[in-house]
Amino acid sequence: MTDYLEFCNMNSQTGKWIIVAGIIIVIVGVLIYFFHDKLNWLGKLPGDIRIEKENFSFYFPITTMIILSVILTLLISIFKKFF
Repeated sequence: MTDYLEFCNMNSQTGKWIIVAGIIIVIVGVLIYFFHDKLNWLGKLPGDIRIEKENFSFYFPITTMIILSVILTLLISIFKKFF
């Protein structure tokens, strides 16, 4: 029971991380809102799988996800290095 209470216990550090996550979500939302026409190449890279038929469409953006994963990994490692 005490493990559960320790898990549910929120402190000021948790609040700070929630605020940081919210700020990041707002920044990404603003970038997408204002620059959506400049990001139309995203998801249409070579290696992204797209199958479209009459009543069926399948889309798997594998290349886009790999690139986004590498970028996020670099950003997180830089953030950890300075903080």
